[in-house]
Amino acid sequence: MKLIATYIICALTASTAWAQDKSTFPWSLRQCINHALEHNISIKQQELNVKSQEVALSTAKNSRLPNLDASASENIGFGRGLTMDNTYANRNTQSTSFSLGTNMPLFTGGQIPNQIKQSKLNLQAALAELDRAKENISIQVVSSYLEAIYQKDLVAVAEQQCELSAAQARRIEILFKNGKVSETELAEAQSHVSADELALTQQKNSAMLALLDLSQLLELPTPEDFDIQSPEATNPAGVILPAPDVIYGEALTIKPQIQAGQLNIQSAERGVKIAQAGYYPSLYLSGGLGSSYYKTSGFTADSFGKQLSDNFNQSIGLSLSIPIFNRFATRNAVRSARIQVAAQQLQFEDTKKALYKEIQQAYYNALASQKQCISSDAALQSSQTAFNLMQKKYENGKATATEYQESKNALYKANATALQSRYIFLFRKKILDFYKGTDF
Repeated sequence: MKLIATYIICALTASTAWAQDKSTFPWSLRQCINHALEHNISIKQQELNVKSQEVALSTAKNSRLPNLDASASENIGFGRGLTMDNTYANRNTQSTSFSLGTNMPLFTGGQIPNQIKQSKLNLQAALAELDRAKENISIQVVSSYLEAIYQKDLVAVAEQQCELSAAQARRIEILFKNGKVSETELAEAQSHVSADELALTQQKNSAMLALLDLSQLLELPTPEDFDIQSPEATNPAGVILPAPDVIYGEALTIKPQIQAGQLNIQSAERGVKIAQAGYYPSLYLSGGLGSSYYKTSGFTADSFGKQLSDNFNQSIGLSLSIPIFNRFATRNAVRSARIQVAAQQLQFEDTKKALYKEIQQAYYNALASQKQCISSDAALQSSQTAFNLMQKKYENGKATATEYQESKNALYKANATALQSRYIFLFRKKILDFYKGTDF
């Protein structure tokens, strides 16, 4: 028993440790997207729409099947009634009847086949809309993910600033003890340390809030122990952006909004054929079984079972309905269906134009951010070189504390700008990849 208990405790401990490692392990962008797609409420709502279309398709297919209805009735009569002698007498009557009937459509002017085809198209369109919803959520996750990484990297920059300020303050303190600098210079150096520590605290709060926004988008219960991985570094200068027309040509064949638009047009065209079915006759096959029992007071009646057997009847027949005039209802239904086709075609053209505009905007935004990223990287290198020189001049007493602080602030701003430009370019490049159908 002790051995078993020890084994269980070890297993539980290992399981708890594994869960903790899993929660604290940094999430990649792909993991964040997958989790959002699995738990996002908008995605779940769109999935319900798909299931609804599946039910509609099943209903359309089952409309070809025969139906089956059963009925039973019991009637009891009281009071005076006319007799065979043409006189009135008080009599009570009792009647019981049973019936079973069915009918099946044989021809409906093509209405049922077209309803089935329309339902299939609607289901495919719902699946395309589900893919579009997933893409929209994925873009939101990418944007929030990169923002969180950007804020996280700014923390490292702020920490570097704190380290520089602290090192400089220690140096000034040594000089002050040796009587080489004034107390004012020492106080100023210490104030820079406090200001940088405050900036670091504020940046840590910004990074925490960015992670909170991402965790809420992922539908996580809490942002505790949640962390993310930094994406692979990309050299903007080596990236060749494809032309908008090339991306648009690829997007027309793969984007779900284009597929949904085409399917909606086809569905509307099927709606015209469904409406035109009202011009044609319909033919139904019907059949039935029935029996009854009847009893009148004062008269001898056969038994219940014998009457049911004697009165048992069967029927089968064909029912043909030919439309002649229905107050122009069919004609107007066809007109409405054709208007719906035209509306879907215009909507599809608008969707294509909107897609092309989005791709154009995404391309030029990516191109501009690529140039800005290259320029900011060059500016960062210049700022770093200038700071290194200023630091040496300051340590040798050839530069003032103000000049040193200005150079350090310029380096911080250059670092922040370079980081921001890098992540903006990475995001906009991923948007272009998204329109090309490349996975995030």
